[in-house]
Amino acid sequence: MAEGPIVECVPNFSEGEDRGKVQEIVHAMHVDDVHLLDWSLDADHNRSVVTIAGTPEAVVEAAVRGAGKAAELIDLTKQKGEHPRIGAADVIPFVPVSGISLVQCVMLARQTGMALWKRFGIPVYFYEAAAARPDRVNLENVRRGQFEGLLRDSVRDTTRHPDVGGPELHATAGASAVGARKFLIAYNIFLGKGTDVGLARAVAKEIRAANGGLFGVKAMGVLVNGRAQVSMNITDFERTSMTKVHAAVEEITSRHGAEIGEGEVIGLIPEAAYEPNAASVRQTLQFDPEEKVIERRLRRPLEWP
Repeated sequence: MAEGPIVECVPNFSEGEDRGKVQEIVHAMHVDDVHLLDWSLDADHNRSVVTIAGTPEAVVEAAVRGAGKAAELIDLTKQKGEHPRIGAADVIPFVPVSGISLVQCVMLARQTGMALWKRFGIPVYFYEAAAARPDRVNLENVRRGQFEGLLRDSVRDTTRHPDVGGPELHATAGASAVGARKFLIAYNIFLGKGTDVGLARAVAKEIRAANGGLFGVKAMGVLVNGRAQVSMNITDFERTSMTKVHAAVEEITSRHGAEIGEGEVIGLIPEAAYEPNAASVRQTLQFDPEEKVIERRLRRPLEWP
């Protein structure tokens, strides 16, 4: 890894079924001074998550190229999945790792947004720390109505115009939400086999920060491979750890006479969030800290496809 500031970017693409397409997108992101840390497909959510890190300008270029390839390969008018989405390259968040501030990541997000519109005609909404308006800090507000609803509303309703480009969305690639944020942990917990998805939704509602639950936790109950799952994003692991989230899900589920199953972590977590002996880690599928902790993965990045 080159010396100097290091930024992470975790683009999410609305394709989780066709490995060939995702591989093409990842390949398009191969830029000097950018390391590939992780990439995974989720067929049930029909979504893929790619984690890259490197020097700021190089990471911006990699993210823009990936979004351009996604626009070429993904047609949202034919795409469906459990996960909410507004774009082929749905979200592109920049995360400070070392030698760079969150404010500087906001500037990278703004650069990326302008490049997406100029090069590919993809309109952009800025969110989290990069938000240009207070009502767009939360990604849920930007994604309201998903691609289909935003396709209609972005033209009819001035309050839903993109921050860059538009007002019309790209006809097949939609729009991208580009942001800057702290580390986010994508953590899912399956409920016991045979548990109704209604319980997963009830658990999600109770732990969700927006409903007065755990600080910095976004959650929804979904059905994955026929099993109920609580799908979560932890946006501030320093205040709400994976251990705390795991305990809360287990307690609420138990209260309803059910049990929790295994967990899964999508993408990477920072070293500071890794608790080797915690139940949240022990019950997570295929959790190898050498592969799942970002600081360790930086020392041994993946080969580009």
